[in-house]
Amino acid sequence: MLKIIIIGSPGAGKSTFARNLSYIMKLPLYHLDMIWHKPDKTNISKEEFDIRLNEILKKDRWIIDGNYSRTLEVRLKECDTIFLLDYSLEICLSGAQSRIGKKRKDLPWIEPTFDEEFKKYIIDFPKKRLPQIYTLIEKYHKNKNIIIFKSRKDADDYLKQIKKE
Repeated sequence: MLKIIIIGSPGAGKSTFARNLSYIMKLPLYHLDMIWHKPDKTNISKEEFDIRLNEILKKDRWIIDGNYSRTLEVRLKECDTIFLLDYSLEICLSGAQSRIGKKRKDLPWIEPTFDEEFKKYIIDFPKKRLPQIYTLIEKYHKNKNIIIFKSRKDADDYLKQIKKE
């Protein structure tokens, strides 16, 4: 595992899992939210984002945290390992709600409220985004380690296990 992507619904805990995995595996970690978003809550251009992402993908070792469906396929082609956090809607909504008002290492600002549009995105994720993710994983599954977690306990147990190894 040298080129890892971590995907799943917002609120699932991708960034937390990514930080823990990065620490254990000693791999550099890149949060796509930190690339896309500016501190003033604007975004860089899609072209600039693609340039920065391609610079990361050229490296020998990385963990990339984030969905960004527009670039998911290119990341799936380049990675050797896929972690999908496929958790219940309730867990993801609760996870997103719990970070409101808190400073995070994976976002350049503090979210003051649970944005209704973002909440709707999370609610729609299992029906609109997750099937697309599974389709792409199936398309690129050859020669990939694919690890799908259905609960935070499963992910935590996995991290404990590889830490022992």
